[in-house]
Amino acid sequence: MTIIQEKTIAVKVRSDFPILHQQIHGKPLVYLDNAATSQKPIAVLDALRHYYEFDNANVHRGVHTLSSRATDSYEGARDKVAAFVNAASRQEIVYTRNATEAINLVAYSWGSTLKSGDEIILSVMEHHSNLIPWQMLAQRTGAVLKFVGLTETEEFDFEQFKSLLSDKTKIVSVVHVSNTLGCINPAKEICAEAHRHGAKVLIDACQSLPHMAIDVQDMDCDWLVGSGHKMCAPTGIGFLYGKLDLLRSMPPFLGGGEMIADVFLDHATYADLPHKFEAGTPAIAEAIGLGAAVDYLTNIGMDKIHAYEEELTAYLFHKLKEIPELHIYGPQPNADGSGRTALAAFTAGDVHPHDLSTILDQAGVAIRAGHHCTQPLHRHLKAQSTARASLYFYNTREEIDVFIASLKEAVEFFGGIFG
Repeated sequence: MTIIQEKTIAVKVRSDFPILHQQIHGKPLVYLDNAATSQKPIAVLDALRHYYEFDNANVHRGVHTLSSRATDSYEGARDKVAAFVNAASRQEIVYTRNATEAINLVAYSWGSTLKSGDEIILSVMEHHSNLIPWQMLAQRTGAVLKFVGLTETEEFDFEQFKSLLSDKTKIVSVVHVSNTLGCINPAKEICAEAHRHGAKVLIDACQSLPHMAIDVQDMDCDWLVGSGHKMCAPTGIGFLYGKLDLLRSMPPFLGGGEMIADVFLDHATYADLPHKFEAGTPAIAEAIGLGAAVDYLTNIGMDKIHAYEEELTAYLFHKLKEIPELHIYGPQPNADGSGRTALAAFTAGDVHPHDLSTILDQAGVAIRAGHHCTQPLHRHLKAQSTARASLYFYNTREEIDVFIASLKEAVEFFGGIFG
């Protein structure tokens, strides 16, 4: 079954990614750093090139042909993103530079309504991008931060979360998939519980959007943020989804061109959604590239991508068991690979993760080492840093085999030194 899936997904699409067909230190590249950023298919590269070669012009500001074509492509990409997450309206999709900016937008705009004593619920597994904006908001307003911990299996403690909720809770902002633990948090249930207490919910979907189908209406989140570069799109583009009435109630985040209706010397009126939140010349080419990436993923099928990655997860964790020195963080997958995503953060005894990563790079294997922008989580886990291998739909079982063989050699090498 796995061989058939690989032929229909990984093997079939690998020719779409030119960067994968190179050698590093004389070895074929095995790219396993997809949680940090994904590679870009030819379709996305072609969309960028086409815009700059044929349609390069500013959007919304001109009636000439190039501006009209650029605007059509730019706004067309918004329609694609809206459909990708099943938003009720294209006006619910706001372009941002990245997910970090999208979270800051909510924290500064909607967050201006908070007052001293209001409560913000986060979790200990949050990426710094979904932690620091709320810390800054709490410092400005006197709001109180509360944190959901982990279960014994290092997953989101839903029972504790429910105990933290109260009438003082104004917002819950949590990651959908942890970039370190690989766990899939129950976003729909989190939204339902928070709404029972009148709280709003923001979902950080950076690590879930590239790997599984997302339906914001079914999830019933108030906001959801995504980052293009993790889902085959260019860097410098992300988006904020927000419920229409909620976005309309929020003041602008940035001021300047594009976000205005009428400007006078002493005041201004603002454009309708989504442009109220898109000040200045936008990342036009990058947004068009995001639309091309959405097309690419949609054509493959998010359900197929998710199913194939579950197979990769099962195989990855099966092979990791061959190295007893490893400590892997987060829950174990089910036998079929479900229950978590295709990434593994781990340590190997006294071997520093950066040393592991350096040795693996010499074998052409790209993994990440560090705290993965989750320093509080690593302190909670009592790990200064971890090594992390993260897979995507263009990875294969053969690449996992190369990774495991190289990792075994690295662990054995350092074991000889420390032993």
